[in-house]
Amino acid sequence: MCLLKTVFNVRLKQKSVFIFILFIFLYSQGFAQRGNLKWSNDGKSYYRIENNNILQYTLPNNTSKVLISKEQLTPTNSKTPLNVSYFTFSKDEQKVLIFTNTKRVWRLNTKGDYWVLDLSKGGLVQLGIGLPESSLMFAKFSPDGKKVAYVGGNNIYVEELSDSSIKKLTNDGSTTLINGTFDWAYEEEFACRDGFRWSPDSKSIAYWQIDASTIKKFYMINNTDAIYSQLVPLEYPKVGETPSSCKVGVVTVEDAKTTWMDIPGNPQQHYIVRMEYIPATEKLLIQQLNRKQNESKLFMVEPESGHSKVIYKETDEAWVDIYDEDFKYDIYFTNDFNWLNNGESILWATEKDGWRHLYQVSLQGRQEQLITKGNYDFIDLSYVDTKRGYVYFMASPHNATQSYLYKTKLNGSGTLLLLSLENLKGTHGYNVSPTGTYAMHTFSNHYTKPGSEFIWFLNQKPIKASESIEAKLASLQETPKVDFFKIKTVDGVEMDGWIVKPTNFDATKKYPVVFYVYSEPASTTVNDSYGVGRNRNYNGSMADDGYIYISLDNRGTPAPKGSKWRKSIYRNIGRINIQDQAMAAKEILKWDFVDPERVAVWGHSGGGSATLNLMFKYPEIYKTGISLAAVANQLTYDNIYQERYMGLPQENLEDFVNGSPVTHAKNLEGNLLYIHGTGDDNVHYQNAEILINELVKHNKQFQFMPYPNRTHGIREGEGTSEHLRTLYTNFLKTYCPPGGK
Repeated sequence: MCLLKTVFNVRLKQKSVFIFILFIFLYSQGFAQRGNLKWSNDGKSYYRIENNNILQYTLPNNTSKVLISKEQLTPTNSKTPLNVSYFTFSKDEQKVLIFTNTKRVWRLNTKGDYWVLDLSKGGLVQLGIGLPESSLMFAKFSPDGKKVAYVGGNNIYVEELSDSSIKKLTNDGSTTLINGTFDWAYEEEFACRDGFRWSPDSKSIAYWQIDASTIKKFYMINNTDAIYSQLVPLEYPKVGETPSSCKVGVVTVEDAKTTWMDIPGNPQQHYIVRMEYIPATEKLLIQQLNRKQNESKLFMVEPESGHSKVIYKETDEAWVDIYDEDFKYDIYFTNDFNWLNNGESILWATEKDGWRHLYQVSLQGRQEQLITKGNYDFIDLSYVDTKRGYVYFMASPHNATQSYLYKTKLNGSGTLLLLSLENLKGTHGYNVSPTGTYAMHTFSNHYTKPGSEFIWFLNQKPIKASESIEAKLASLQETPKVDFFKIKTVDGVEMDGWIVKPTNFDATKKYPVVFYVYSEPASTTVNDSYGVGRNRNYNGSMADDGYIYISLDNRGTPAPKGSKWRKSIYRNIGRINIQDQAMAAKEILKWDFVDPERVAVWGHSGGGSATLNLMFKYPEIYKTGISLAAVANQLTYDNIYQERYMGLPQENLEDFVNGSPVTHAKNLEGNLLYIHGTGDDNVHYQNAEILINELVKHNKQFQFMPYPNRTHGIREGEGTSEHLRTLYTNFLKTYCPPGGK
């Protein structure tokens, strides 16, 4: 405890690295536009990037044509076409905005060059001439299609398409004063990236301004790219530190004058997480969270005067969850409102009755209307059919590891109706056309490879029966290698889990068991989808080598089991999740075929933290541990994540201390391998040095592997992945030998 108090200026977070890796992988594979599929405005066709051409596929026959050819994408005086990373159409679909030559900013490639192709007149024109190469962000057509706005150097620009004239709308942008986009913490914790909105009349732009000038810099050190070390500064608000100041301004295009919106409260003690123009109006709707994130307010704002009024308020004893769409891989993703009745109301997700449900919230002062009813959680929104009065959404009332499509009446009078095929047990997904006529339906489970089909959305019938998932099912299915199970602890907590048994399993023998953990509010590990049960860090097959491989979801993970399940972890990270994991492991060790002397645990990020806590708190259970990119000290992580789930350390420091692995490091008895990237901007490398100091202090022997300049995913650099797999595998085989005995 004394150690943690002395490093109160150092802080945590723990989100599953697998979310991040999937995030990057899908984007790099061209999935940035919702599964590499972009619908036309009329919903009758979709577009794909293929071989650097943009193709249009028309349904229901799914016939294709080259809409934009490589030749059209080749600039004048160049023989090479643009390498298209992303594209958007103007409202009339006569102009195309091309994003190319991209560069990564934190998680995604959100900087690059933008070009406009006029389909009616021909001609390819680059935007932002005179600005640095690959520096433009979030370019968007104005609603009238005559202009494009974008961010460059943390300032907002508008460019006239008729003559390529550029007007700078803000002039104060800097490294720490950020207009039209966000700082590290907002992007990481709220998925906020695109930070400005065109007004419906194309005459003004509403934008976020983040002032991070008071945020202390955290310095990473690059020791390998030059003879002298280089400091890499990062404005990073640690837990307990005052957040960046945030406000919303509206700038008029004609005179470049900004009017600041009057949102009550200290801008350094709240967050603005949503902001949009209300359809068919010139008014703004803004969502504000207080610093502790247990109070949410909606403000209706008059842009001309900046005057605001509260129209909706919500509180929670733990935290108010912000619903955002599952699919965040679009570079323009920022939490948006779901509008109803031409902007007179919104579709709103809240847990106020103990379950995550959809409500219709009026902006006109009428009473809110509960839409989804029952003891189950709404998971994700798929489509709203205002004409017929239905809402389509994902849920799984009977199995928290799966996901299915349901519908019910928008007015709350309907019953819950399952639409996904009952014989396809597992995880479904739907990418619905704007008109709700068609959808791309995807499905997988733990023994079925991902399959997809185009369907008539309203009746869920495949457009072509011969190309349906059901028709392809036999070719997609494999022999199941994963079994799902439930286990109840001595505390009465029932947890979902999966197990992969050795290939030539013999129930009369005892096998080593390896637990994969994450355990925090950002992610679940027990999901009935393809690929579950695989260990990417292991060379070869764990099952073939003779390991039992298990994962469990404890209380506090974001499973659709009600808010009591999820929010039980409030101010309890590092305690309740660790207790649940250990108590479940104790039950598993009673199984006749499990060797209690060969028990290993591993995890990455939050799972790395859990691994450390399990090794330190329950050395009688866990004999071997491999921890990657872990938060050793909960006072080292960012304020948005850590304060949301743990409160303010100024008020309840003991919770942070008791939940931190470093507090319990003196109890290490088993074999520990600790791994961290020195260039980790997310969970800082300082965690490793804090933990090492404590282990050394108590003469605890362990193995340690720092990866120079690698970030949170520990992927960069030649040979890194192979080296990590070899290190991981050799350590596990040495200290937790495989095979039945």
